[in-house]
Amino acid sequence: MKVMKFGGTSVGTPTRMKEVTKLVTKSGEPVFVVLSAMAGTTNSLVEISDYLYKKNPDGANEIINQLERKYLKHIDELYQGDAVKEQTREFLTSEMNYLRSFTKELFTSFEEKSIVAQGELLSTNMVVNYMKEQGFKAVLLNALDFMRTDKNSEPDPAYIKEKLQALMEKNEGQQVYVTQGFICRNAYGEIDNLQRGGSDYTASLIGAAIGADEIQIWTDIDGMHNNDPRVVDHTQPVHHLHFEEAAELAYFGAKILHPTCVQPAKYAGIPVRLLNTMEPEAEGTTISNQTEYGKIKAVAAKDNIIAIKIKSSRMLLATGFLRKVFEIFESYQTPIDMVCTSEVGVSMSIDNSAHLGEIVDELKKYGTVTVDTGMCIICVVGDLDWSNIGFETKVLDAMKNIPVRMISYGGSNYNISFLIRDEDKKRALQSLSDQLFK
Repeated sequence: MKVMKFGGTSVGTPTRMKEVTKLVTKSGEPVFVVLSAMAGTTNSLVEISDYLYKKNPDGANEIINQLERKYLKHIDELYQGDAVKEQTREFLTSEMNYLRSFTKELFTSFEEKSIVAQGELLSTNMVVNYMKEQGFKAVLLNALDFMRTDKNSEPDPAYIKEKLQALMEKNEGQQVYVTQGFICRNAYGEIDNLQRGGSDYTASLIGAAIGADEIQIWTDIDGMHNNDPRVVDHTQPVHHLHFEEAAELAYFGAKILHPTCVQPAKYAGIPVRLLNTMEPEAEGTTISNQTEYGKIKAVAAKDNIIAIKIKSSRMLLATGFLRKVFEIFESYQTPIDMVCTSEVGVSMSIDNSAHLGEIVDELKKYGTVTVDTGMCIICVVGDLDWSNIGFETKVLDAMKNIPVRMISYGGSNYNISFLIRDEDKKRALQSLSDQLFK
């Protein structure tokens, strides 16, 4: 069985919902479908929550009314039969009344998560009703009945597998199993969400739980490209990536995929394919545990980086120096991207400036601190094992005319990274494309 995940754009209109149904039922084989909320819905739900936080129920009700009118129009466009139209309208009315009920009560983050979850509940109900009207055997499995996180807010794979398999056995013989992405319950039974990776994470967890043959992530882009198409002309999709390569690209700027969301698939050995709903016949990108040796695959860029250098001759070779430095970043929950060390100092990069002032003040206890803002990390990904003689030279040659603040190489077999100024980003990406891919 395949797992097929569709994002908000893919189910953003009645026409798109019909196209998704065609894709899902095309093979005639059983499939498991994960759907996001319709494009724009989650933003509206967040706006409703914002009004309720500000104790403005009139503002919240106005957005709810706008959302209701939008969905009523979609119902008329999506269905043909009066019976299914009425059934879906009744469901929509109950959902909108549920949202209105929050305008009369104390509002906290717990209520906000319940409100935001309604987007996925709306889209999945609408699509399943349409599939049934078209004569397909489809069933809706509520993600809140099997998707759960533990006390550390991490997914609970054993619980997910047990509950999901029981639900599928109860609904055996269906052609399409549909569920919501993103939403779940936490360890205390409250409505919550998966945060990192959202619906992609849901698809990966489900694929691992049911032992899927393949997990397909359908978006409006034909896979991961070998460079940023917003900056560089004539980029091409990368047809195959190792999970580690995909994670590096995702972390360093390829927004099509969250770096952690495919981990369950990686550990289960299930390939993930990135496909385009607008061009369903396109090959897309396949991500698996297989490595294509001797190839540089792609380049990505991560913006809004800050470089911090601490120099301290009195700490020369001092035991515990690095530990003290890293503990400062940990205490302010600020992850470090790149690290370079010398005998008298260490340079690091971060992408979160929320506690920059406090971090710098703490670091000044141990040495002289220099901060560079307006920086960018360029990441080159591929088979960059140190035994591949000359590969790093090709990359360095492409960067020969770009001022480089830091270089990171050797921490991974799949990545070499450069810290440069934001203003040099376009030149660097274009030069790398010209040297490595043309």
